[in-house]
Amino acid sequence: MGQQQLLLVVLGIIIVGVAVFVGVGLFKASAIESKRAIITNELVNLAAMAQQYFLKPTSLGGGSRKFTGWNVPTDLVNTAAGHYTANTFEDSVVIIGIGNEVVTNNDSIKVRINVKATSVRTIIVN
Repeated sequence: MGQQQLLLVVLGIIIVGVAVFVGVGLFKASAIESKRAIITNELVNLAAMAQQYFLKPTSLGGGSRKFTGWNVPTDLVNTAAGHYTANTFEDSVVIIGIGNEVVTNNDSIKVRINVKATSVRTIIVN
């Protein structure tokens, strides 16, 4: 009877160890996806600001149907989630968001959004 109980204890320890390992993996995956969603959300807000700039006439501080001259607002360049840079062209803007925390190996979360006058395209780089 003693060997059977010992075998059950060892089996229980193995099952708990595997469950903890799987739980840590799921938590890490969820954290990465959550951070990616936050950065994507901030990029979509910046894209909306860029499109507003595109549509405003120059007399109201806009681009008058051009993206040239639009930049990420200084208070939004660095946020709690990441930092953002923009490359502006006459007919489009490419905004890149890089997360503040390293999540896998030495890589941070990186998301790019291409903004045009009437469309927005999000690309998850990492």
